[in-house]
Amino acid sequence: MEEFVESLTEEEGSLLQPFMTNLDRSVFCLRNLPEVVKGALFSRYSRSDRSLRRILLDEFIKAPEAHFTHIIGGGYDNNTDQLVAIQQAEAFYDRVLIGYGDDSVAELGGAHIACEGISNIASIALEDSRLGISPLEKSTRYVPFNQKIKGRYRYYREPSIIASRYAECYESTLDRLFDTYTALIDPLLTWVQSRTPRDPDTSERAYKNATKAKTLDLLRGLLPMATLTNVGLFGNGRAFEYLLVKFAASPHEEVRTLGLAMQQELDQIIPSFVKRAKTERGAQYARYLQINRQRTERLAQKLFGQTESSTPLIQLLEYDQDAEEKVVAAILYSHADLRLAEIKEYVTNLSATERVEIINTYVGERESRFHRPGRAFEEVYYTFDILADIGAYRDLHRHRILTQERQHYSVHHGYVVPVELESANLQAQMREALEYAAQTTELISSNFPDAAQYVVPFAYRVRWRIKLNLREVYHFVELRSSRQGHPSYRAIAQEMYRLLWEVHPTLVANMHYVDLNDYALQRLAAEQRLDIKLNKEVGSKSGFNSDNL
Repeated sequence: MEEFVESLTEEEGSLLQPFMTNLDRSVFCLRNLPEVVKGALFSRYSRSDRSLRRILLDEFIKAPEAHFTHIIGGGYDNNTDQLVAIQQAEAFYDRVLIGYGDDSVAELGGAHIACEGISNIASIALEDSRLGISPLEKSTRYVPFNQKIKGRYRYYREPSIIASRYAECYESTLDRLFDTYTALIDPLLTWVQSRTPRDPDTSERAYKNATKAKTLDLLRGLLPMATLTNVGLFGNGRAFEYLLVKFAASPHEEVRTLGLAMQQELDQIIPSFVKRAKTERGAQYARYLQINRQRTERLAQKLFGQTESSTPLIQLLEYDQDAEEKVVAAILYSHADLRLAEIKEYVTNLSATERVEIINTYVGERESRFHRPGRAFEEVYYTFDILADIGAYRDLHRHRILTQERQHYSVHHGYVVPVELESANLQAQMREALEYAAQTTELISSNFPDAAQYVVPFAYRVRWRIKLNLREVYHFVELRSSRQGHPSYRAIAQEMYRLLWEVHPTLVANMHYVDLNDYALQRLAAEQRLDIKLNKEVGSKSGFNSDNL
């Protein structure tokens, strides 16, 4: 491929060197360039027969409006904003994105942003985005959430509640939840360690981390939705723009305020990408989302009122009756020179044994759960209705390649107390705090139905639906049933597998990495594997002991 690489003069090479990982190969990365310039570069790239290096030179670095700095011997003074024509790039986006509405252009640049000290209401709103946003949140498994700042627990003090007659009740209820969480950590950790003593082959580091993770897992149900957390995320401009519009339409003041704060910061990094979110067009879209949500909610309340359902915790609602034939036809399609209708007709005449052979040949020998079947498995879909604790929902909701919608966080469906707390005789304190929180939630919801959701602890159940294709089922079920997973969502993944086996055993027969076992210390095996890696990496160093980590 290198024979097609454009030759550069020595001067041109010196100018480009700070911004390219190489100058003489056909595959290279950009670096040291603002997001708006990288995005504009690729936009021009798609409409030009010139190389990317040539476009950068001619239209940005050598452009008359580019603000050059003094370069000595090809050096780079780190003042990129002066070296490239940023204003020119932003003007390009204004013409293409604002003027012509080419939204895909806004996917060519992105930003990393940190959102700290936000509630779980807000963090889940951030993570609702399925495409274009990659979030990572502070874990309730590895970090205790009982820290105080200036003598106060770290939870969101919802403004409308704090300004109302419910302020004292709100804070005393959340304080009680955190007090109970704090009080139970040490006795529960002691009980966990007494029931699962360390064996000689397990390092102190691995054992300590595994038992701590188990303890915090068991107590996370006490954390309310108001609990403050940190979320870091990377996203492209188009995804951020839509996220900001959605936030402007949120019923929660915190989320709307967070959106404004994010807009202010993103304006400094990718201003052209998120500009429309704060225009009248963006405001109009936000009003559309807000009004439709409110009207639909009122209609649903009129139709159903406050009726409650007693459906199973996990229910398989919809699936393709002819799923096997659809998958087999999709498998054969790319390898045949026939219309899809002809292939489907052929497949219907195959025997069950012949279809199994085709499926098994397509899936092949899966040596790990990372070896997932191909796109033919995207041909069929399944819809599940799930009722489970909010803690489990928080984990499963982060899967983005599927459709999920939830109902309001409430206390109407009861709560879950882990059996381990029953065995440790610590359940009474947890139940008292959870039931007190339920009373406060109901009290506040009479006047502030949206804000009252901040009081709801993770232990309470929420109902949501999931629609996903068979290919994602393999990923979802095998990952979430694995040993190191939280028991709440492991049970959901295991039940989904059982339900699928009942209707489509042939299609899930190659799902070899579903773990149907129960474990005392979910994280122990993972910590032991980490010990092995650590010892391999630095074992040659004298005096190394992974217990010290």
